Amino acid sequence: MAQDSGLGWDDDDFDPAFERDDPALPEGRYLDREISWLAFNQRVLELAEDRSVPALERANFLAIFASNLDEFFMVRVAGLKRRVLTGLAVPTNIGRAPADVLEDISEKAHELQLRHARVWSDQVKPDLTAAGVSVVSWDALNREDKARLSDYFSQQIFPVLMPLAVDPVHPFPYISGLSLNLAVRVRNTKTGRQEFARLKVPQMLPRFVRVDPSATLDDVQFVSLEDLIANHLGDLFPGMEIVEHHVFRVTRNEDVEIEEDETENLIQALEKELLRRRFGPPIRLEITEDMDDVTLDLLVRELDVTEQEVYRLPAPLDLGGLFSLSGIDRPDLRYPPRVPTTALEFQPAEPNGKADIFGAISRGDVLVHHPYESFATSVQAFLEQAAADPHVLAIKQTLYRTSGDSPIVEALIDAAEAGKQVLALVEIKARFDEQANISWARKLEKAGVHVVYGLVGLKTHCKLALVIREEKGTLKHYSHIGTGNYNPKTSRIYEDLGLFTADAQVGKDLTRLFNELSGYAIEKKFKRLLVAPLHLRKGLLKHIETERRNAEAGKPSGIRIKVNSIVDEAIIDGLYRASQAGVPVDIWVRGICSLRPGYPGMSENMRVRSILGRFLEHSRIFSFVNDGDPHVFIGSADMMHRNLDRRVEALVRLTSPAHLAEIEGLFDVAMDDKTSSWHLDSDGEWERHSVGENGEALVDLQDRLMLKTSLRRRQRSRR
Repeated sequence: MAQDSGLGWDDDDFDPAFERDDPALPEGRYLDREISWLAFNQRVLELAEDRSVPALERANFLAIFASNLDEFFMVRVAGLKRRVLTGLAVPTNIGRAPADVLEDISEKAHELQLRHARVWSDQVKPDLTAAGVSVVSWDALNREDKARLSDYFSQQIFPVLMPLAVDPVHPFPYISGLSLNLAVRVRNTKTGRQEFARLKVPQMLPRFVRVDPSATLDDVQFVSLEDLIANHLGDLFPGMEIVEHHVFRVTRNEDVEIEEDETENLIQALEKELLRRRFGPPIRLEITEDMDDVTLDLLVRELDVTEQEVYRLPAPLDLGGLFSLSGIDRPDLRYPPRVPTTALEFQPAEPNGKADIFGAISRGDVLVHHPYESFATSVQAFLEQAAADPHVLAIKQTLYRTSGDSPIVEALIDAAEAGKQVLALVEIKARFDEQANISWARKLEKAGVHVVYGLVGLKTHCKLALVIREEKGTLKHYSHIGTGNYNPKTSRIYEDLGLFTADAQVGKDLTRLFNELSGYAIEKKFKRLLVAPLHLRKGLLKHIETERRNAEAGKPSGIRIKVNSIVDEAIIDGLYRASQAGVPVDIWVRGICSLRPGYPGMSENMRVRSILGRFLEHSRIFSFVNDGDPHVFIGSADMMHRNLDRRVEALVRLTSPAHLAEIEGLFDVAMDDKTSSWHLDSDGEWERHSVGENGEALVDLQDRLMLKTSLRRRQRSRR
């Protein structure tokens, strides 16, 4: 049985041009994915440069930029270098050799890191200082402050420091990835001989130390931990003369590779791989701009890095440490506080009553929009009520990433301990969350939860929960399909959508999908779902092809897609062909975009927008006009090869007219020229549009949605 696409034709008679090279499409029609990612991080940096954004939020955007770039080097740059070193120089998505792309990355990354450092020193830091939050140098402190910090150093810092000498007896130490270090050259005052030592800045200590804890938060000073340590090196090397000291930082290859086909116990293999990850080869060396040549030559030689891999930057290094300033209680320097509202359908009938989640879903599909609408009173409440409800017989759920103190995991444990059948599909290969997920998997197993790890060779990335409840002698399915992880913490800052439904067909689809995930294979017998890896791409291409045919026949057509990234060539080519036929195509993308809009003869009918702001745009939406009978899907999949070919992803079709109208309205605002966003041109350049012709600020989509959801709550309370 084919998927119910509603198109009137099935997979067997679908043979679109994407299955072979299309001579109607020009060469050079894709943008380089790595350079496009760097352009995304530049957009993050532009938010830090925006003085209409509160100062501490701008510091946060600087930290996000730094953290993003670290991961980019650890994964993407490391992968390209591995291709070069192993001789597997597979061309990139635009047909270039990895070595050539690495040169482009190096040039752009050097430029952006210098710009990043200048934004801190010339803009954000002075603005914070003017607001009474100062990061100062040791030399700027008075005698009393220095004495206080010296006491703090001797009591709290000195005992945990471990200087490591480098000499014929002591080899050059291993430098862990992303650690901040001091390279120290000292001279023996008796022999005159110079020695080298490495001192690691402890990562468990605050990166910025408060100068006077008794000072008010209206006038507070901080000094960086490495600056404080550097000015007490005499305590660590008594009797030695400090000749030079400089800060440096190493980024290593930290991507994980597991040969699952040869692995009987995936958890044990992954634990070994995580240990190996710590010792990956260096791929970037960041140094302060004042480092002398002797110290630099030593580091380059011992770490075996190339000149291209050295990044000479103004101090301080690792501006990801600015995250630590987030704890300062200065609401005037932050975005105004907001409290998510409870979705109207999940609000209790009485002011102090308890919501009936299952009753609400039984009355009709419920679409929730986080973080504007509460995760706690929707997704979390759904699972907690399921765990406590004596009529619930079984709960099945996927877990890709979750928080350290997850109430979701606790609900599953409670359900298992109450005797319910509970299945948790834990994806332990979720990059950089592997160790946490292993811990949760073992905790769930101990509580009696049936824990499975998905299919060999595929990450399970779909966001699914299924509750089986007995009602009047029959079994009823309650389903949740989302675009984001079951993570209460990130749900407060990630924009995501989730559908709750009691639709029997969706329940049957999820039952079959969960059985296949805990079994051996993914089949295609789904009605309201599109599932990767076998049929999601093909299903979307069928819808794109239908829009093309409708446009050629003079029927209403249109495509609107919202994703984090779009790289897949087959999808892009399908969109190009639709555009050539006259289909209006709107792409709303947060990160990477390899598609060229506005290219003559190919994509004049395409518009690409990017929106970044207070919340991280994370939902994925696929909307097709379909001759006036809209087909709209939400789900977990981006348009990347990994999502479509190497992951289990799921999209669900929305059917409620109200939900279809809500999605259409969301796109209308996002694509409106009066809305603040970045516009992509055919050359791959992003231009920010944040003010109108008269200098007035354009509409902030996220502010508008916050206001809209708060007004819904007020209207309900008045009723």
